[in-house]
Amino acid sequence: MKTCPNCSSEYGYPMSDFLYACPECGHEWNPDTIENEAETETIIKDANGNPLQDGDTVIIVKDLPVKGAPKPIKAGTKVKNIRLTDGDHNIDCKVDGFGAMGLKSEFVKKA
Repeated sequence: MKTCPNCSSEYGYPMSDFLYACPECGHEWNPDTIENEAETETIIKDANGNPLQDGDTVIIVKDLPVKGAPKPIKAGTKVKNIRLTDGDHNIDCKVDGFGAMGLKSEFVKKA
């Protein structure tokens, strides 16, 4: 019996030599690929190649235009307590004077 990675049911059963199924949600998975996916964690890096973590302070390296705002965010603006996310804009943060927004890691450097 294996725990289902989709619904956490403990009733996963083997369907073949390499495939398991969950009777509760119907999810099918290969336990070998699940373990490999857990090991390959994506590392988000700044413009200089330094790895970023949740809670870091970063500095914006170029003027960034903001839709609906009369002026861009200036280069050199310090942003505290970032949160890393998946997707195109992989940093969620609050920028003073602009509010909550998403930034791309290629436009910031670690402070």
